[in-house]
Amino acid sequence: MPIEMLERFDRIVNQRVNKLLLNRLEQGYRTTKYPNVDVNLSKPYRGRPEINFEADMITMKLCEENCPQSAIIANSEKKALNLGRCVFCGECERLSDGKFIHFTTDFSLATATQEDLVLCEENVIPKIEREINGKIRKLFGKSLQLRQVSAGGCNACEADINVLNTPFFDLSRFGIQIVASPRHADGMLITGPISKNMKLALLKTYEAIPDPKIIIAIGSCAISGGVFYESSEVVGGVDRILPVDLFIPGCPPHPLTTLKALIDYFSKY
Repeated sequence: MPIEMLERFDRIVNQRVNKLLLNRLEQGYRTTKYPNVDVNLSKPYRGRPEINFEADMITMKLCEENCPQSAIIANSEKKALNLGRCVFCGECERLSDGKFIHFTTDFSLATATQEDLVLCEENVIPKIEREINGKIRKLFGKSLQLRQVSAGGCNACEADINVLNTPFFDLSRFGIQIVASPRHADGMLITGPISKNMKLALLKTYEAIPDPKIIIAIGSCAISGGVFYESSEVVGGVDRILPVDLFIPGCPPHPLTTLKALIDYFSKY
């Protein structure tokens, strides 16, 4: 290659590098300071619901009958909301004018059991701390590699998982990474209602992950079947065919919901 072309090539490369460095300097540090600093999400976000157990029965029954997911139980014996089925449509809050169910901006929603997803008088706030396994943190607390599998999802949950790899959230700073092969993974992030066509692929992926392994169900579809929960073409919740260690509800879960769940359950950060 002629020396003139090499010099021109060097000039172009240097100009682009200088432009990138200048742009980076102008942008500054953009990674969120969470979890060292609390984050307050804006009002349109529907996070953890608060239930008024003293609301009148007529209002509660109205919400129960109109819930598209049959996620609400309202009778004389029990008033409850199943976060695993809820798609956070806000219909119950609208119908009750917030007097029965009100959605807060709290993005802490994950639990370690299906039972804890049911908000009731005995369990008003979802908690994963009660089921944290010291052995899991010892094994994966400094390095957690996850294979993400979309088992028939609409791509909403998948998109918000991808967001965690952007500079703003920077998931890898906690030692958590999404990997391409199940043989390099410590566990799976599963989204979607598990269509019949994806069941075998999901089971094969599970088998390919070396022991010990962890399973995380993300989104209402993976937890309960979501909007497809009555369909004969889907398996439904992941826990019907695989042992689940962590449930992260939402439709889709906010990236901070997933990030907080992963940090609380696995990370020693």
